[in-house]
Amino acid sequence: MYLKTLNLRQFRNYQDQKVEFSAAKTILVGNNAQGKSNLLEAVELLATLRSHRITRDRDLVQEGEPIAQINATLERQTGVSDLTLTLRRNGRRSVALNGESIRRQMDFLGVLNAVQFSSLDLELVRGGPEGRRNWLDTLLIQLEPVYAHILQQYNHVLRQRNAFLKRYLETLDVTSLQSELVLWDAQLATTGTRVIRRRDRAIQRLAPIATAWHASISGSTEVLQIKYLPNIPLEDNHPEEVQQAFLAKIQQRAIAEMHQGTTLVGPHRDEIELTINQTPARQYGSQGQQRTLVLALKLAELQLIEEVVKEPPLLLLDDVLAELDLSRQNQLLDAIQDRFQTLITTTHLGSFDSQWLKSSQILFVKAGEIMQHQ
Repeated sequence: MYLKTLNLRQFRNYQDQKVEFSAAKTILVGNNAQGKSNLLEAVELLATLRSHRITRDRDLVQEGEPIAQINATLERQTGVSDLTLTLRRNGRRSVALNGESIRRQMDFLGVLNAVQFSSLDLELVRGGPEGRRNWLDTLLIQLEPVYAHILQQYNHVLRQRNAFLKRYLETLDVTSLQSELVLWDAQLATTGTRVIRRRDRAIQRLAPIATAWHASISGSTEVLQIKYLPNIPLEDNHPEEVQQAFLAKIQQRAIAEMHQGTTLVGPHRDEIELTINQTPARQYGSQGQQRTLVLALKLAELQLIEEVVKEPPLLLLDDVLAELDLSRQNQLLDAIQDRFQTLITTTHLGSFDSQWLKSSQILFVKAGEIMQHQ
């Protein structure tokens, strides 16, 4: 898949900027806070309808404007698609494909696929479990777009069940609590089971690919293991059994939930365990080793998406080459070659191989304006 054009209107610090991509690799050069990452974020939004940087649409709309728009043309084996995402400061976003507006957002997902690799991704190893869940969910949305809907349903039930438990804490009315809670438990288990089963399947597929990349990058001196540790015990992946285990665990934690007024059981408390040579990765080794791990994860994401959607996704490298030493940079560049269209942000061109610079399109970004390299 190849991104031909991108047009940003009133998005972040771009007033109205069109970019035409003319090579397999595009390097965006500029000082910090000029808008390089914003351009990559726009592509990420088209791919996943999520941004790893913020959660509110109003932060994406240019100051003083009511709406922002991202428009792109994408070439795939099936033909050319025209994608439009409209973000509103005070309202719901809308999406259109080939000029026709789309009611269900999951029908917009899966047209453009991209893997984002930024310096923030190092938090995957060092940070808390929420970051790892978000990372897995974002990958899953691209592997099977219906997952966006499944996750939304689960989060909706979770919010309502939490509100209900909180009300109970305030009124302490046990009789009405138990009859109504049974209904919420059933919904939580049904929607939660769908999330768990898909997360489990995704990790089963991703883990061996990441382990292989990691062995190749580390010269086989280190063994990476990725394990899914669901909050619900998972003997096997049959829906009925996962649901039973879910309800049994809710029973076990019922008293604690009533005391704390919040839901303690479900995939919102899952963990994805990363270990190197059987030691938790965040306790293991240097930043360099942790970077190798994240690099292996990202290469595995690229490969898995390509296997599932049958076309290579885009790769978005946000200020990450500066974080990698030369040998890891070269391994990354060798792995992607011209197979994946790649957008790279950097503050200077000094760290690039001259062959790379010759074969790349170079754009300069300054205060939300993009100039072609002369």
